[in-house]
Amino acid sequence: AGTASPPRSGSVEAVLPRPRFHLDLWLSFTFQNWILDVGRPVVMLVLPADWLPLQHPGVADHLHFLYNVTAPLILLKVDVFELLFHYDDTVGHMMWYVPFFLVLVLFFNGCFSRREQEERMPPSAWMLLAPNAAYYWYLITEGQTFILFTFTFFAMTTTVMHQRRRGLFLNSDGLFMFYSFSAALILVAIWVACLWNDSILRTTVPGLIYIPRPCTVYTLHLHQMSHI
Repeated sequence: AGTASPPRSGSVEAVLPRPRFHLDLWLSFTFQNWILDVGRPVVMLVLPADWLPLQHPGVADHLHFLYNVTAPLILLKVDVFELLFHYDDTVGHMMWYVPFFLVLVLFFNGCFSRREQEERMPPSAWMLLAPNAAYYWYLITEGQTFILFTFTFFAMTTTVMHQRRRGLFLNSDGLFMFYSFSAALILVAIWVACLWNDSILRTTVPGLIYIPRPCTVYTLHLHQMSHI
């Protein structure tokens, strides 16, 4: 029997395996975000202030420190660098949020595949979309990261347009991230629109960008109403 001839240039290329949606990654992130980050102000409201000595970090501080430890461990599937966090309202925010969004962009850059491998988000991804987008809304409003978040989303959009010209399209992980960012911006727009005419909040939000913090809204309105 004769040997098989090599495939011609016009033949169909070998079918590559379809990239899977990393449910374990996004599920771990969802639990971590809501328990260790969103849970911090809840812990401060529930637990007494004198739970620990004044010269030691509080329970909420320990949750924040734990967040910085678990985030790189969850992101071991991408290139991760050591996160150094100095607890400060200004420098500390940038030392945490800039590496966090940078890692997300690096991960997003690897979420592309050829047209033959293009796939839609599975049901598990749609189930996680709402809590993930809600966390990003919290990150923008309470963390005051609107500019950094918008810049990250712009970088993601530019990457999508560039990769499309190369014949590459978002896989399920990339679609999940892109939809989560888009939904978060919609939630922020609704949040700002609902509080746009609040004269009391206007005095507490300096600068040109008006995005009230949820804790501020609770303190000025809901908390006061509960004591009336």
